[in-house]
Amino acid sequence: MSLGIFNLMTLRDHPDGVAGVIADTREMVSLAEEIGFETAWFAEHHFTNYSVSVSPLMMAAHMAGYTKRIKLGAGVVVLPLYHPLRVAQEIALLDQQTDGRAVLGVGTGYQKYEFERFGADVDAKTDVFLEYWSVVEQALVEGRVEFAGRYIQVPDTVFTLRPVQKPLPPVFVTSPHPQILSRLAKWGGVPFITAGWRGSPALPGVAEQVRKSWVAGGLDPERMPLAIQQYIHVTDSREEAREAGERARYVARLVLALRESSIDLSGSLIDAPPLPDEPPVETFVGNLIIGDVQHVAERIVAEFRKLRPVHYNCFFQFGGMPIARARRSLERFGAEVLPLVEREVGPLRRSGSILAPVFAAE
Repeated sequence: MSLGIFNLMTLRDHPDGVAGVIADTREMVSLAEEIGFETAWFAEHHFTNYSVSVSPLMMAAHMAGYTKRIKLGAGVVVLPLYHPLRVAQEIALLDQQTDGRAVLGVGTGYQKYEFERFGADVDAKTDVFLEYWSVVEQALVEGRVEFAGRYIQVPDTVFTLRPVQKPLPPVFVTSPHPQILSRLAKWGGVPFITAGWRGSPALPGVAEQVRKSWVAGGLDPERMPLAIQQYIHVTDSREEAREAGERARYVARLVLALRESSIDLSGSLIDAPPLPDEPPVETFVGNLIIGDVQHVAERIVAEFRKLRPVHYNCFFQFGGMPIARARRSLERFGAEVLPLVEREVGPLRRSGSILAPVFAAE
């Protein structure tokens, strides 16, 4: 079992703007490394304040200079938005720069607003992904590519840059498409899921849908690994819990807005309307893992036991949460929550290889 910290890097009301968001990320990742988290993940989104992490590979390379042990993950590379020859080289370079600390998350993406601005077809994303992955796979594993497809043609090309980790860095995948799951399973590709603001009540359903896709891809359901991501905020204050819920709601509104071709902007910030039939803030708080130490620990233990993830990714600084509160939440998570969780489910492997969780006898 391994732990991750997710960095979406939303710009909302930070007094220091983009530079402040980047500084906050350095602070949170460095603290996560001290606590013993295995992986720091960096998002990829474009053109809006939803995320200033436009390149997870660049963010990972940047953080390599501020860390020593924590693995650095692209969470995820939206493959259809890249030329596969370039991104293959950048993945290899990151693994070389970090002495083998790179983790590769890949996905098809979903935000129509982004795709249209890159001149990409969001409706063709799965077919494009499969072709581009063929190129990336050959480049990283074999060091040579020759490929003729519908969306990409590559003449015989030899690569000097290869990953330190052989044959590939650890691979995670956010697309639930059967063909994609099947293609990446040969490299140990781990399905990576989140239910967003719907949180704990919705996660089992998401996991079951991925399991059906896994089976449809010709894979053994008993051998499917799973990584999950959850919003987490540790606080004893009901007022702070409500604020965390409001910030999660803000992220949910942005996500929905970006599924469209056009969005309303206030300057450079998305002016996102409420969700259809939007529930009250209390629903966001209840769905997500927000509350005191005992509550947070119990919720995490329940998810470990129900879903048995090989990787549990924690989203602490969501919706532009002030760094003081996000840091305090992470500190309490390490000092107070993790000991309670480990007492119930056994030691979490917060460093080393990705393994199934070891559960205490019940």
